[in-house]
Amino acid sequence: MKTAVIYARYSSERQTEQSIEGQLHVCNEYAARHDIVIVDTYIDRAMTGTNDKRTDFQRMLKDSAKRAWDYVLVYKIDRFGRNKYELAMNKHTLKLNGVRLISAMENIPDTPEGIILESLLEGMAEYYSAELSQKVKCGMRETRAKGNFGGGYILYGYKVVNKKLVINEDEAQIIRKIFNDRASGKIISKIEKELKEKGIKNNRGKYFSSDNIYRILGNEKYVGIYRHGNEIFTNTYPQIVSNEIFNIVAKKNK
Repeated sequence: MKTAVIYARYSSERQTEQSIEGQLHVCNEYAARHDIVIVDTYIDRAMTGTNDKRTDFQRMLKDSAKRAWDYVLVYKIDRFGRNKYELAMNKHTLKLNGVRLISAMENIPDTPEGIILESLLEGMAEYYSAELSQKVKCGMRETRAKGNFGGGYILYGYKVVNKKLVINEDEAQIIRKIFNDRASGKIISKIEKELKEKGIKNNRGKYFSSDNIYRILGNEKYVGIYRHGNEIFTNTYPQIVSNEIFNIVAKKNK
């Protein structure tokens, strides 16, 4: 009997273990119908298909050199990868090792016509990936244009309310004091020491270091300016520090 391994993958944290279970179920059913014995599985969780830098994927390619099985069985070609160049190279690696890639959901015949069909499916996978990336970028730009918080790290001095960043007044007072102290001529190491003596920590539960303070003093978001690429947004971060104080501090730091 022919033998195979299953390779399964899902792309992001928004997908779940159920996605893997579904892929394995379909692949095992395919194997049973075609008298193929599954000898191992390789699984990558929350890993993009736009490149092949995936731990279990690379392990599977390496193991194929042992010639211990005949096929790599995937739910669909796009689980193997979405980059046409890497797809071709990695399939070639399998071929050199006497292993064939099989899609359980896409009936690709082992004929010249199958070559065309497989190439079309690979192109569609790469197109889908590029289109999705474009949609995500457009969506994030729209989020920024509306002044909404796009997720990720929340800058000290702010909190999120109804998808918008608002001033966290308790933290904002610390930010203003840091700027005012620096504007009045106090050196950064002195500011660091005084914050530590008062037991004041950042929003990660650690004491402010000189590097932390220096980055705060140079962060334009505290005057309401948010730069992304070549664009400037002024409706995302409410202003905590006056432009006058910010400019005085900038000159001192320079």
